[in-house]
Amino acid sequence: MSEVGTDPPITATPEGAPPVAAVPPVSKPGNEMHSLQSLAITIVIAVFVITFIVQAFQIPSESMEKTLLVGDYLLVDKVHYGHSPGWRWLLPYHPIQRQDILVFRYPVNPQQHFVKRVVALPGDRVRLVNKHVYVNGVRQDDDYATFNWAQHDKFRDNFPDGGFYGDRISSRWFIQAQKLLDDDELIVPEGSYFVLGDNRDDSYDSRYWGFVPAENVVGRPLLVYFSMDRSSALLGSDLPSDKLSLLTYNVTHLIDSLRWRRMFRTVH
Repeated sequence: MSEVGTDPPITATPEGAPPVAAVPPVSKPGNEMHSLQSLAITIVIAVFVITFIVQAFQIPSESMEKTLLVGDYLLVDKVHYGHSPGWRWLLPYHPIQRQDILVFRYPVNPQQHFVKRVVALPGDRVRLVNKHVYVNGVRQDDDYATFNWAQHDKFRDNFPDGGFYGDRISSRWFIQAQKLLDDDELIVPEGSYFVLGDNRDDSYDSRYWGFVPAENVVGRPLLVYFSMDRSSALLGSDLPSDKLSLLTYNVTHLIDSLRWRRMFRTVH
């Protein structure tokens, strides 16, 4: 193996002539400028996509089971429900419809993001009777909904006929709802949406805190790009003691916990 020194290489010269140091190649300014421009364009495109087109979210609760599971990682389409008229010539905007799944800023705390399903649009009259949704007097097809608790809850299952009570009901929502009740139906105001979780017995949704304003809508879930089952959490007593066994154990556990069939599944 030849050694590499810090001096410039020596080139061959005519006999008797002193050795001449080779001049190291000089990089062309144009090449460096081209590389910087390519990097800048890549960064700009990435920032644009993350800011305006898609965003990643993680599902932290069971409120949308079985449609979305704890440990699902979503890519959310942020332009599907866009409201800016200046971009309509370029981006295919669509109105929000019943049964659409939304990601939105939680009205009570906009720093948080929730994901729920739309069941009633502005102007609709909505109610729940024995856990089933009725909109404008018509029972909705909600085969996607799941019910896990046998115990009956008058408020949760017969909304709003069951009245507004409990620690989870805010005073603001209690006052607002009273003004929108008519014949045991709740009238959805303009520019707002009534949303529920698919896991109807275990979802903190519009029944408890009110409507989703249109301006709070972030977008719709596009696909599940990654999914991991977190229900089999490791206990301290189960962990191997030596480092190699621990590493092997963690890698094996990670692979086993991946939900391969859910990855790259579209959400609907």
